[in-house]
Amino acid sequence: MKRLLFKELKKWKDSKVRLPLILKGARQVGKTWLLKEFGKTCFKDVFYINFEQTSDMNDVFAGDIQPQRIIDYLTAIHGKKIDAHNTLIIFDEVQEVPRALSSLKSFAEQAPEYTICCAGSLLGIALHQNTSFPVGKVEFLTLQPFSFEEFLLANNEQELIDFIKNYTLHNFPISIYNKLTDYLKQYFIIGGMPSAVLAWINTRDYAEVEKKQKEILMAYEQDFSKHAPKNLVPKIRHIWNSIPSQLAKENKKFIYGLIKERARAREYEDALLWLFDSGLIRNVSRITKPSLPLKSYEDLKSFKIYHLDIGLLRTMSELSPKVIIEKVKIFEEFKGALTEQFVLQELSVITECQNVYYWKSDATAEIDFILSYFTNVLPVEVKASENLQSKSLKLYREKFHPKLSVRISLSNLEYNNDLLNVPLYALFNLLNYIETIFKNSIKDGKQK
Repeated sequence: MKRLLFKELKKWKDSKVRLPLILKGARQVGKTWLLKEFGKTCFKDVFYINFEQTSDMNDVFAGDIQPQRIIDYLTAIHGKKIDAHNTLIIFDEVQEVPRALSSLKSFAEQAPEYTICCAGSLLGIALHQNTSFPVGKVEFLTLQPFSFEEFLLANNEQELIDFIKNYTLHNFPISIYNKLTDYLKQYFIIGGMPSAVLAWINTRDYAEVEKKQKEILMAYEQDFSKHAPKNLVPKIRHIWNSIPSQLAKENKKFIYGLIKERARAREYEDALLWLFDSGLIRNVSRITKPSLPLKSYEDLKSFKIYHLDIGLLRTMSELSPKVIIEKVKIFEEFKGALTEQFVLQELSVITECQNVYYWKSDATAEIDFILSYFTNVLPVEVKASENLQSKSLKLYREKFHPKLSVRISLSNLEYNNDLLNVPLYALFNLLNYIETIFKNSIKDGKQK
């Protein structure tokens, strides 16, 4: 299966100034597979070691962490020479051996010719446990679950993707609309966890997909007990299990009282941070004012929590695939939660738009997502229903006069009166649409 991050790995490999790479991401998003595939495709040899499964690696890094000494040890383990220019070295679950993390600084400074990739599911947690970290001496990439574009690729739909990317700002033909809408329903059910996607590709059976999803959720629950401090485990579970009900509310601001009656922020902050650092939840903070830089207007006390993956969220919510396929009316309210989850996942894989916020007025007006694009602040409204009217977006546009507003819905592609409507299934092409609009504005004599 094809992962879009592969291109970034090749860019990193070919860079003239290359530091050791750390690939972040939650468990089971495909980090190990991607790095091994990268090694198999782009190198003559691969040295792979999983620090979680190899208990004696602490001894290797316990003493002097000079690169040549470590390479000598690894060569002995590998059974053949580790060629600096032709061997990819993969340290998996690197957070399990903190000194291995520290050694990356030595490699960056003294032996940059070696190509080292590290993967870690709980690296964020390790950092908050005072692990010595080679600040400024490593590069990072983050692997997410399969995006919708990657899901289409897994279904051998490269031509369909190319059609979307090459299409101008006009309505898609109805035949294309119907085909993509069917794929979108599948993605809402299956999500982007690799084992779930593979189960669908191999069997076309939603029961097999759900089996894989439940296995992943069970593994995450086991991780809570295995890796989290004992005093946090019950609180982590409380937060984790509250996610579907948090998102089912019309106002999706995270409410501690939904975790447990009379729960307080100070009791659950560490547990919330653990889930965030492990990559299992996504955080979207409120901004008080849509001005640049957005970070400066962040309200840290008001935020929404979303899941890692839309398919896992659906399974946790015990929502039958049939409900999504047949458009059952009583599902309409939670449909909004799944749609927002989908939009956030898609925005998270767009590099220029990784910092996503939301805006809420002092009254009831709310914009689902706010993002920046160069010198512009863009409001993004998400509409799960066929009714596209939005009082909140109307109020926002009248008050702040954005150069461009974005509405994400099932309606067709359209641009009119500085409002861009992007179909959910074409969201992966959002930046191209935005770039086209601003370029055309400049041509028309407007200031960007």
